[in-house]
This record gives sequence, structure tokens and C-alpha cells, in this order.
Amino acid sequence: MKIDENLLQRLEKLSYLQIPEDHRSEMIAQLSEIVSFVDNLSELSTDGISPTFTMNGSATQLRDDKSHANRAINDDILSNAPHSKDHFFIVPKIIE
Repeated sequence: MKIDENLLQRLEKLSYLQIPEDHRSEMIAQLSEIVSFVDNLSELSTDGISPTFTMNGSATQLRDDKSHANRAINDDILSNAPHSKDHFFIVPKIIE
């Protein structure tokens, strides 16, 4: 993919960014380098490699799912609510 002024203008429009005139050529060069690097990755052969392959061979370590609450923080938050009861916000019913 060739990065040129037209593509840069399109990217500006899509991202709602404005690139200053004095940085445009530098930005085109950097984007071209990124696209070139990604193109190199597509040339790698991944045949015979499991999609779940990891370098260290062990699964992701999981933590115990334990809930905890700091009542002082909860009370501070709920003190700003117009209505609360039993450590919960009270909101108007929106579904009949």
C-alpha cells in the first residue's frame, strides 16, 4: 500500500486529526515504514504452528475471583447521589 497525500487526507478526515503542513512529509514517511513492516510480517510462514502457541509453554496464570469493597470509598461516592439506600444508588424506574 502506498501512502500518499490523498490517503493522508483521508486518514485525517477519518480520525478527526489535522496534521500541520510542516509535519506531513514526515508523517507520510513514518506511515509508509509502518505499512512496510506489516507487509514483511505477512510473508512469515505459520504453517504447522498452533494458534494457541506460547513462547514459555505455560497457560496464563489466573487469579482467584474474590470481591472486596472499601466501605469508606462507597460511602463517599454515595454521599454525592441524590438518593441511595443500603449502599446502592436509587434511580427512577425506566422500564414498565
